[in-house]
Amino acid sequence: MSAYEKQRLANIAKNKKLLEELGLNKPFFEPVEKPRKPQATAKKRKIEQIEDKDSPRKKSSRTSDASSDHENSTLRRSTRNRGKAIDYSAEIVSEDYIPDSFKVGIRVTKNTGPLGREDGKRVHNPKKFGAIPGIEVGTWWESRQGCSADSIHAPWVAGISGGPEGAYSVALSGGYDDDVDDGHAFTYTGSGGRDLKGTKTAPKNLRTAPQSSDQSFEHSFNASLKKSAETKKPVRVIRGFKSTSNYAPTEGYRYDGLYTVESAWMQKGLNPKGYLVCKYLFKRVPDQPPIPVRMSGDD
Repeated sequence: MSAYEKQRLANIAKNKKLLEELGLNKPFFEPVEKPRKPQATAKKRKIEQIEDKDSPRKKSSRTSDASSDHENSTLRRSTRNRGKAIDYSAEIVSEDYIPDSFKVGIRVTKNTGPLGREDGKRVHNPKKFGAIPGIEVGTWWESRQGCSADSIHAPWVAGISGGPEGAYSVALSGGYDDDVDDGHAFTYTGSGGRDLKGTKTAPKNLRTAPQSSDQSFEHSFNASLKKSAETKKPVRVIRGFKSTSNYAPTEGYRYDGLYTVESAWMQKGLNPKGYLVCKYLFKRVPDQPPIPVRMSGDD
């Protein structure tokens, strides 16, 4: 067994023991994801056009009234709108962001919650604590861009969003192998300790770069989570499909509700030189809808 694997198992055992000591090792009732059956697409109705062959329609002349149209308006008008007063400012802009592939049943998903927006202007400020109005637990998005558009988790890449008063939201994407996720509680690793500038041989390794220094609670992201451990202000949590957790969605990113940060500490990370990482323990706020569990065999 490699040194990495030994350290990983030791860290997992330590994290599980911590959950057990706090009485967070027993999950609540949780439903199992059920795959939806593909819906039959509606057949297009044939539209029959009946024309009177004896009296064919005459094509209206666009040149005959061109001068009068130009005098009345600078906008181009079709023949059906000629002479009508149209209020273009009253046009209704659709806010239906559901992709057509889902609407017509070509594509189905195992996510049971509603599908959120994928773009558009934010309606609410993501830099607030607690739930976002209109976004229910279980809502999911195809990308992190959608999470940001609906103000659930603002950054497109970073896993932590927070400020001086605490963290607003975090994203679970399976970045650290020794983290434990029991759904109603999980351990989370902080940010930093990587050389984001890269090297000559790998100038764009960025967040996948190996850890090259200790993490610190002085880091703004880590400091916000540590503050949350003190204030117990609720933190929004999204889980991503890249996570290997049984509680992660099989597709996209899902909003799993509010959690509180119960504790924060430092421990040796999974790296050859033993650099320290910031660790946090999250506990789910009670009286929320249960989190679905992946079916065995799901990717």
